[in-house]
Amino acid sequence: MSSKAIHEYDAKLLLAYWLERAPAVSKTATVSSSFVYPAPKVAQISWDPDTGAITPDTQLPSWVFTSKLVAKPDQLIKRRGKSGLLLLNKDWEAAKEWITARAGKEVQVESTKGTLKNFIVEPFLPHSSNTEYYVCINSAREGDNILFTHEGGVDVGDVDAKALTLLIPVNKPFPSREEIKSCLLQHVPAEKQDTLVDFLTRLYSVYVDLHFAYLEINPLVCLDGVDGKPPTIHYLDMAAKLDQTADFICGPKWAIARDLTVYDQAATAATKKGVVGADRGPPMVWPAPFGRDLTKEEAYIQKLDGSTGASLKLTVLNAEGRIWTMVAGGGASVVYSDAIAAHGFAHELANYGEYSGAPTEGQTYEYAKTLIDLMTRGSPNPEGKLLIIGGGIANFTNVAATFKGIIRALTEYKAPLIAHRVRIFVRRGGPNYQEGLKAMRLLGESLGVPIKVYGPETHITDIVPLALGIPKAKRATGGTYSAMQSTPGTPPQAIRGSIQEPDAVGIVGPHGQRIQPNDQIVHFDATTSNRPAYRPFDAQTRSFVYGLQPRAIQGMLDFDYSCGRNTPSVAAMIYPFGGHHIQKFYWGTKETLLPVYTSLEEAAGKHPEVDCMVNFASSRSVYSSTLEVLNFPQIKSIALIAEGVPERHAREILHLAQEKGVLIIGPATVGGIKPGCFRIGNSGGMMDNIIASKLYRPGSIGYVSKSGGMSNELNNILSLVTNGTYEGIAIGGDRYPGSTFIDHLLRYEADPDCKMLVLLGEVGGIEEYRVIEAVRSGKIKKPIVAWAIGTCAKMFTTEVQFGHAGSMANSDLETADAKNTAMKAAGFVVPDTFEDLPTALKETYDALVQSGTIVPQPEREPPVIPMDYKWAQELGMIRKPAAFISTISDERGQELMYAGMPISDVFREDIGLGGVVSLLWFKRRLPPWASKFIEMVLMLTADHGPAVSGAMNTIVATRAGKDLISSLASGLLTIGSRFGGALDEAASMFSNARDVGLTPREFVNESRKANKLISGIGHKIKSVNNPDQRVELVKSYVRKNFPSHSLLDYALAVETVTTAKKDTLILNVDGCIAVCFVDLLRDSGAFTREEADEYIKIGTLNGLFVLGRSIGFIGHHLDQKRLRAPLYRHPADDIFISMKDVMEPRVIAKMQ
Repeated sequence: MSSKAIHEYDAKLLLAYWLERAPAVSKTATVSSSFVYPAPKVAQISWDPDTGAITPDTQLPSWVFTSKLVAKPDQLIKRRGKSGLLLLNKDWEAAKEWITARAGKEVQVESTKGTLKNFIVEPFLPHSSNTEYYVCINSAREGDNILFTHEGGVDVGDVDAKALTLLIPVNKPFPSREEIKSCLLQHVPAEKQDTLVDFLTRLYSVYVDLHFAYLEINPLVCLDGVDGKPPTIHYLDMAAKLDQTADFICGPKWAIARDLTVYDQAATAATKKGVVGADRGPPMVWPAPFGRDLTKEEAYIQKLDGSTGASLKLTVLNAEGRIWTMVAGGGASVVYSDAIAAHGFAHELANYGEYSGAPTEGQTYEYAKTLIDLMTRGSPNPEGKLLIIGGGIANFTNVAATFKGIIRALTEYKAPLIAHRVRIFVRRGGPNYQEGLKAMRLLGESLGVPIKVYGPETHITDIVPLALGIPKAKRATGGTYSAMQSTPGTPPQAIRGSIQEPDAVGIVGPHGQRIQPNDQIVHFDATTSNRPAYRPFDAQTRSFVYGLQPRAIQGMLDFDYSCGRNTPSVAAMIYPFGGHHIQKFYWGTKETLLPVYTSLEEAAGKHPEVDCMVNFASSRSVYSSTLEVLNFPQIKSIALIAEGVPERHAREILHLAQEKGVLIIGPATVGGIKPGCFRIGNSGGMMDNIIASKLYRPGSIGYVSKSGGMSNELNNILSLVTNGTYEGIAIGGDRYPGSTFIDHLLRYEADPDCKMLVLLGEVGGIEEYRVIEAVRSGKIKKPIVAWAIGTCAKMFTTEVQFGHAGSMANSDLETADAKNTAMKAAGFVVPDTFEDLPTALKETYDALVQSGTIVPQPEREPPVIPMDYKWAQELGMIRKPAAFISTISDERGQELMYAGMPISDVFREDIGLGGVVSLLWFKRRLPPWASKFIEMVLMLTADHGPAVSGAMNTIVATRAGKDLISSLASGLLTIGSRFGGALDEAASMFSNARDVGLTPREFVNESRKANKLISGIGHKIKSVNNPDQRVELVKSYVRKNFPSHSLLDYALAVETVTTAKKDTLILNVDGCIAVCFVDLLRDSGAFTREEADEYIKIGTLNGLFVLGRSIGFIGHHLDQKRLRAPLYRHPADDIFISMKDVMEPRVIAKMQ
């Protein structure tokens, strides 16, 4: 939902901080220098359900204890005074007693019951009733309305009827002061008009800057000026809504106003008119409607929803209800609730919710687990319970993948499900639905819980009467079908692209792309089409796609191929964040190349035939990218896919597009489809659904809907009961779609090839009434079948936000029942329920066929599209050996795993760096003493001064201007048998000598006979009398903590032999670490003997030196950079240069 109510307390804080600071809405929106900004005082009192106490006095501002007060609940309750929830003109002790008596208590306001938890306290303002005014700013499609009446207060009455209204149109100048006075302030005393104009000007500036969607003040008090000063403004009661989708723009502004320290004088002086800090202040709070306190489970799903790009919604309506729903899709979730209510079971409906937007298996599992847990609580119902797992035909969600999460949850709750006698009914369609339904059916056989499954051949809500046990007459559908799998086949003859036959060595194209010998690249010439305005898409339509969306583009090209188009509908991609390049896509069994441009200007110049843009930009960037697109006259239609576009941005886009004659579809849309011609993005779903719904050729019925998922249902229904879809558009579920129902229905009316119209509306908004007016006025004469979903809303006792942002009735006129009644009265064909829609469509279609208006055409066999390799692999239809095998880590799930250990456990158990190395290197947890030894080795080997070869190479590379990676690599490349790489060799030599039974003296003698130095023995500086402290530390730790150190003892015995000959032939740090690590591997109990020997052979010990010494090398690099050391040149006098060889006669002879 975009427009969301906030606490009165927060609304007043926003005005308190921003009324003076917000930028003016326009240069002409100025205020007089004498205007006195209100300085409201407001405090919040909250009840803590855990302690039963209210906010302590120590947390309240000082004025609370010295002023007469007003106290009232702050929980989105209307008409608090008439409900006895208002305390006036009392001191804090009386106000505190009044609040305490009500906090945590359940009260009934009109028909809604709820618990009082939040209160607001303000200074009492004595004033007469003739100083009370009413002001409200609300947003509509056309612009912002300012409503004002001079008769405010508790008895304001019907403000819509009595208030004066000033419309500020979108993208139009702000009205002058005189216009505001003449339009709104006709009945206000002249001496107060300038003050009120100043206030309204600043109020509207705040409204725009902070992305308010609604702001009402009643009463607004304007007191007479005292001692020659201007009148003063005070706002008493306030209600407000903010556009939640604008959080990425206004979040910091909302937050700073909620930081109470900014209202201290010192803090205010520092921040006034300053830059807003993004992190100052707590984020905005979005309270639930009164009577709808979020349960722990609802709050959990809300948090889960906020952390994913998918949509997860859950509202518990009746925890004791028998009927629970788990529905995929915003529109589908509403029609299931409608169907349950239509059959008289609204009182048994336990929840409303939906999951959509391709949630992961893990997210679906968490959602399903939460819902099933709620369902199986308490005592079993004697009649049992029903779980309806429903949904429309998905566009791109892998049904089987999401079902995996649901199946996990059902399996986990097997016993409770059986105990509560739960019966499950499943209906789904879309990508891989066959495998999903099969898995559900097999689960029912093993789970012991009855599970009935149905596919898209069953009407979306037909499982509701089946689940409820209500007999239903067989629906006349004109036949059923089974969704077909796409398999490779022969390309159609209609394709007339020229195939470039490459030569044996490949060809370099004009843009630098290389065509390899085995490539089969299809090239196309640009085409143009002169089509009427009512037909924005045809078989020659060419488009740009904004963003890298290879999956959607491939889907569009597959659709083009199935339709027999001559050219692909996508001409190029626009991606500003990458360089210009070429991407390959399939065209049937061949391939074609699509360019990727960094700018729209370049793309438009090279592809003048393109007149459509499919914009996949995110909600943050769709506004700026669309404004850029509108600067190019050749673009005549734009589809905005992104959800969560701020309402003010959406309005500005749609009005600018109207001025330029550009058709906007969306935002928050899957797009639309013109069968046989053009497909926007993922509209119509996967190719099996395209073929099954006969979208590869045109039908006769044009429809318009808000929901993308329900559009697929309409495609499905129309293919079964009529000759199919002529054109279908999903305008999007947001409050301000770029185009509306009437825009597209008027196009269909003007198009002679479209014979019948379908309108699928929903609760909320008034766009259906524009269509009603067009029918009554004769603008639309073709038969129109219509239905508005959301008829269940009247059954709910509290406010419920359905799946789409715009699907909430703000008046009786916006309810689904009112719309259906009005459409029926206007002559629309309106079924009794959504379940009867297919019958109404078939009867209307049959009548048109009988009258000769529609002449059915013979079916043609569509070309078979080869299945994409990755999708076939995901479906389990093919297998391919993996190119790589990894067994140490996995980031694919919800949490990173190290050798099977979640990263959260790594920190929770504090295993340290040594523990991480043990997991990633050895795939197991080592004992704490072993992990500590690994850390000790890394610390000991971290550095050995700047003079050693590795450090010196690092320093020289750094001083040559190299970056950190290059300098580090230079140092690491010196590690080998002569520097640092002796650990593996030392471990091998000592362990082999002991294993074959050589005494230390025999080992030394054998090595001398073989003229081989013993790795790990000897030091240039250290000796028996000057021991290396690093070795001493290692020996001490090992003797104290290792369960066995036999190889260390053997090495020390060897040292005794070698130092007898020369006192510097000691066991050095490399040798000591090596033999101790062999002891660790062999005697820790974590490894077999074979595993220990293998780790020695594959370089594990040298890995410790490399890892440790990298720390020092990086330190030397940073040190040299910090010192700004110049390029190093070695002194010439330190190099012995001999040119003697070149003077030898034999060399001269060779040169001659």
